Amino acid sequence: MLSLLKKKNKSVGALSVPNWHPNFRNFKKLPDIKVVRTAFFINVGAVSVLFLLAAFLGFSEWQVRGLRAQVAFEQLKIDRDKKLSDLSVAQFKKFQAEETRAIEVENFIKSKPNFSPLILRLAETLPPNIAIDIFDLRDSGATIRFSVRGAPETAPGYATAYLEKLKLDKQLALFDEFNFTATPSINPGTGRLAVEFSLRLRGSAGVKK
Repeated sequence: MLSLLKKKNKSVGALSVPNWHPNFRNFKKLPDIKVVRTAFFINVGAVSVLFLLAAFLGFSEWQVRGLRAQVAFEQLKIDRDKKLSDLSVAQFKKFQAEETRAIEVENFIKSKPNFSPLILRLAETLPPNIAIDIFDLRDSGATIRFSVRGAPETAPGYATAYLEKLKLDKQLALFDEFNFTATPSINPGTGRLAVEFSLRLRGSAGVKK
């Protein structure tokens, strides 16, 4: 009995001693036994980036197409309204031209001196041997035609003296130039000296005939 117990104890002791042997495994060459490998995460990240980039490009292209459609729609409206717009612009320019003419007429009427006071003043200053034949008042001045009684050698002097008298008249200060329009000449019908004066209004370009 003792011999059996001793044998049994030896066998139990022998099992409790670990087996020892050298570890010759190369861990670098061993296969990856992880459940989820590192390459999987890298591939998932790369695919996600590509998906997001494709989604961004698609959204940008959709926006560009929308803008192009809006531009085309607005261009259609411009083309549709262009004819009416051109007509309106032409009518507005015509209205501006008519308005300019109306303003010119209004300014002329306001600036032009009254006819009656001028005639009265000329009548007051008229010498006994000079008669007014024509008085023409325009927007730039007045043209006055006279007949002068007197001898041919003295009549031109009467006309010149009367012109100088008009220049010095303060009531005719609205005129700034007093001139003969031509050389005085004898009227064959009346035998008198025909004289014509031109009186220019201040600020005008000249006397119109």
